[in-house]
Amino acid sequence: MNAIAKDTIAAIATAIVPQQGSVGIVRVSGPKAPEIARQLFHAPGSQPWESHRILYGHIRDPRSGEIVDEALLLLMLAPRSFTREDVAEFHCHGGIIAVQHVLTLCIKAGARLAQAGEFTLRAFLNGRIDLTQAESVADLVGAQSPAAAHAALAGLQGKLANPIRTFRTTCMDALAEIEARVDFEDDLPPLNEAEICRQIDRVIAGITTIEATVGEGELLRSGLKVAIVGQPNVGKSSLLNAWSQSDRAIVTDLPGTTRDVVESQLVVGGIPIQVLDTAGIRDTTDTVERIGVDRSQAAAQQADLVLLTFDASRGWTAADREIYQRVADRTLILIANKADLLSSQTLSNPDPEIDLDLNLNLADTLKTQFPQDFPDELLTADRFILTAAAQQHGIPDLERAILSLARTQHIQAADLDIAINQRQAVALTRARVALDRVQQTINDGLPLDFWTIDLRDAIRALGEITGEEVTESVLDRIFSRFCIGK
Repeated sequence: MNAIAKDTIAAIATAIVPQQGSVGIVRVSGPKAPEIARQLFHAPGSQPWESHRILYGHIRDPRSGEIVDEALLLLMLAPRSFTREDVAEFHCHGGIIAVQHVLTLCIKAGARLAQAGEFTLRAFLNGRIDLTQAESVADLVGAQSPAAAHAALAGLQGKLANPIRTFRTTCMDALAEIEARVDFEDDLPPLNEAEICRQIDRVIAGITTIEATVGEGELLRSGLKVAIVGQPNVGKSSLLNAWSQSDRAIVTDLPGTTRDVVESQLVVGGIPIQVLDTAGIRDTTDTVERIGVDRSQAAAQQADLVLLTFDASRGWTAADREIYQRVADRTLILIANKADLLSSQTLSNPDPEIDLDLNLNLADTLKTQFPQDFPDELLTADRFILTAAAQQHGIPDLERAILSLARTQHIQAADLDIAINQRQAVALTRARVALDRVQQTINDGLPLDFWTIDLRDAIRALGEITGEEVTESVLDRIFSRFCIGK
């Protein structure tokens, strides 16, 4: 791993989109970075080539003398850079052509194309950041909501690493006390076993608290996949459009208009949500519609949450029940859409102005009028929602229901300072189990030598989280998820 930092790497460090983005950055890091900058960049006048100063000028092809771009150059000499190496950044015009040309010139001048995440890897290897902060960089870049960005920034500021280091230090201090008694028992006072046990208890309690955030962390990073399913023409596409406040899906009075899965990205209560509007599920001889129905059923099985939608004006039908049976194993919210079309005779309240908030009396009435196996288990405040999507009513109730289910499943995501990922959770669990074994060893009255075995395992597991103890294969797995320019 040390050999990585001896050469010079280059990559485009900004997203490149045709005809969009005013600035594109080419980043170079390594011992040749200043030399490459001087080869390619020509600064008019007497601008000082100093660290952490911005130079104005032109990038030229050193072989042909051709001006490639008008640009800015930022030099950051070691150790005052992200990688703690010499770094040069060319701030070019955005787009594709200019930045690709500059990157090509950097490679011809002696750099090589960076691997995925290699800049951040060098920052870790050179002691600029620890492993939790490196992972937080990736989380911040990929954040899909303000809450996810907040949690990633907290990790980047060390709010996960700090308690982990404290736990590890406590374990190492306890290990030192125990090993001293093993080696110099006659020269030291007796070991305070009660204090060792109290220290281990505190570490276990702290680990358990952090472990509990793994569900929330995964929710913030990946979000929820929500599928809207139901018969044709029950208002699924209208619901998606009302929810996303856009015309994502085509809406007509003709059944079977939606032939494929339509996606929309939303954020509800800090949770990123991918909403899938699916084709109406019914038996059909139309080949294209049949494919759409198959995709709808697949989307429902892959979703974290299914919004089973039916037409409240028609009531709960045998066809609705059949769809329900197909998705009953999923987490469900039942949506009675088109509630604005219900007659006042249908309602327990004769007032024709329909209250679109949850109304269990209305639910009971619907069940009485349409008794075909109505799912009683969904008649709760967070499982049964009335909407009139065409009038954009009922969306706040739906969002509250989704957040209520998230809280019920202990995956609420809001204002988290610590949100661990699966790798960190596995290491924490190993550390906690090892400490549990230490406690059992103490309770069983085994010799001090046995205490040290599991304490070392706990210390090693905690070190893997921050990177004090980590293998090259683990680093490869972590940094391969990064983009090349990061």
